[in-house]
Amino acid sequence: MSAADPVVTGLGALTPLGLDVASMWSGLVDGRSGIGPITSFDASALPTQIAGEVHGFDAEQLLGTKRARRTARFSQLAVAAAREAVADAGLDIAASPDRVGVVINSAVAGVPETQRAIEALIAEGPRAVSAFYVPMTIANMAACEVAIDFGAHGPVSAGVLACASGNYALLEARRLILGGEADVIIAGGADAGICAAMFAGLSNMGPLSRRNDEPERASRPFDAERDGFVFGEGAAVLVVESAAHAHQRGARIYGSVAGGALTSDAFHLSAPEPSGTFAARAIELALKRTGTRPAELDYVCAHGTGTRANDVTETRALHQALGADARRVPISAPKSMVGHLIGAAGSLAAMVCLLAMRDAVVPPTVNLEHPDPECDLDYVPLHAREISVRTAITNAFGFGGQNCVLVLRAP
Repeated sequence: MSAADPVVTGLGALTPLGLDVASMWSGLVDGRSGIGPITSFDASALPTQIAGEVHGFDAEQLLGTKRARRTARFSQLAVAAAREAVADAGLDIAASPDRVGVVINSAVAGVPETQRAIEALIAEGPRAVSAFYVPMTIANMAACEVAIDFGAHGPVSAGVLACASGNYALLEARRLILGGEADVIIAGGADAGICAAMFAGLSNMGPLSRRNDEPERASRPFDAERDGFVFGEGAAVLVVESAAHAHQRGARIYGSVAGGALTSDAFHLSAPEPSGTFAARAIELALKRTGTRPAELDYVCAHGTGTRANDVTETRALHQALGADARRVPISAPKSMVGHLIGAAGSLAAMVCLLAMRDAVVPPTVNLEHPDPECDLDYVPLHAREISVRTAITNAFGFGGQNCVLVLRAP
């Protein structure tokens, strides 16, 4: 770990496996699925009726009734995850609020609230639409709500890179800290897009799994019988600090954000470029920029969505970027248990890498019962594996061809 690399000192998460990091991590290591029938709306008319939902979350208890009614669910989840992360870091933001910033990225943001506003407009007219509809649903609002919650007056931003949004939040946090704009960035991703309009559109497009009769077996990355990804919701937020700031206050360090890279397929609105060339380029650049040789990699947290195209393309990219080491390094896909958390997927994957470093165990890819011959790498099937992890990467490949790869190192 370079002495200059920003470090992670706090973790917070709400996922389909539970309302905190401990529930998420124990569920992943145990190979437990958080995917089930949709309960937040009536999905009986849709081809896909399953999702990775966050259950038991009480926004009014978290924020109070008035504030909860004026915030979208993705922002509510972000605030809850941020509170856990800041508490985990033992961070006193009030001591230096001008040096604390926020980067919380989202991909679909307030789509469910938009659907409800349109339904109210059609059914009851303009007066039925909330005066807070616009500020509650725009994509930067999770970051702003977190800043408001803590009184953080440093740089606050939000980026939209589809499914690569969560990874990019950590790269942006690193840039802001190394550029001297902040000592601490509360960084991560949050999304809560489970609604009829979203599922109707994705069902018509075709990438969602339709294994409604056995939802816990529906998300099957790298398996020959996979039939699409499972849509999920959640938030994963990390406290990222300059190494000097963390050491000065005696903080516990999970690991460092060593760097990463962005590339573009520039190919299609939703499909990955089939050869994997530009995804491979992102991996290669991330390794080069952080001075990491493929032989040093101990773990890859895969994008691993479970669609026919993604898993084959990611496999090709790993072969191209890592060469002979592609067959050596363990690779696993947490989406097999929580589904695809969209804007939060990348930051959750980074968290998985850091916890794997802490506990010397990597979670499995569950449901990998019939390996696809085109997906011929070590995907840690079915059961967690105890290994020492010092250096890891997380892959994130978003709609529109946005590729973001992050390198993390143990302390």
